Amino acid sequence: MRVNRFTGIVPVQICYLRKIHLLDLSMNHLSGGIPTCLKNFTGMKEWKLIPRQIERRRKVSSGAVEYDIYDFNVFLMWKGRDYVFWNPEVLLSGIDFSSNHLTGAIPKEIGYLLGLVSMNLSRNNLYGEIPSQIGNLIFLEFLDLSRNNFSGNIPSTLPNIDTLGVLDLSSNNLSGRIPRGRHFETFGASNFEGNIDLCGEQLNKSCRGDETAQKPQEPVIDGEEDNKFFYGALYMSLGLGFFAGFWGFLGSMLLWKSGRIAYMRFLNKLIGYSYND
Repeated sequence: MRVNRFTGIVPVQICYLRKIHLLDLSMNHLSGGIPTCLKNFTGMKEWKLIPRQIERRRKVSSGAVEYDIYDFNVFLMWKGRDYVFWNPEVLLSGIDFSSNHLTGAIPKEIGYLLGLVSMNLSRNNLYGEIPSQIGNLIFLEFLDLSRNNFSGNIPSTLPNIDTLGVLDLSSNNLSGRIPRGRHFETFGASNFEGNIDLCGEQLNKSCRGDETAQKPQEPVIDGEEDNKFFYGALYMSLGLGFFAGFWGFLGSMLLWKSGRIAYMRFLNKLIGYSYND
């Protein structure tokens, strides 16, 4: 039922389709909220294999017996592109409500659809927090919640979905740190951009509290400050004394000629006495 001109709300009676596996209402003019009765879709609650089987129907045409051959195929938008799946081995379970005018929050009951492989709710007016129950969808491979008004943190349960290969949370009002763990670091900035208050390595934006706290200064021990002052004054006086004595003596020898000659005679006599001894 995609690409039509349907208006109004999504009727709750649609939840009577318990065995449905693919529900595609994208690209319409639907409004209102997503029904909470989605948990009645028992066909989406488990991951199923399809037996390889081709149905042949017998018909008679102009006196001859002919057979019409029917095979199983699925047409849906997968990971942002339209695909036709011919005789898939796995019964694909997906919900696509994208490109409508839906409002409200994502029902927590979505967490009951454990066999869900694809979910696209992008390009709506949905708001509120992304329910943590989405982390229960262990077979989910494609999740697009972009271009809505979702707020709050990204659920920490999302990195638990090992099969998640495509994720788009861009253009919302999400905040806080992008969760870490498992393969979540492989998603790039384009998957999260457009969320002003979102931070993390993918966006090359540090979060509050990431800055290394400065080490507090250790308290001064009693008397330590006085010792520092004493030793500082002692070393300074020694330096000044050495400078004054050395340069006072050496300077006088260099500038006073008669004193320099008398000093040299004194040294010569001293050396002579030492040799005589």
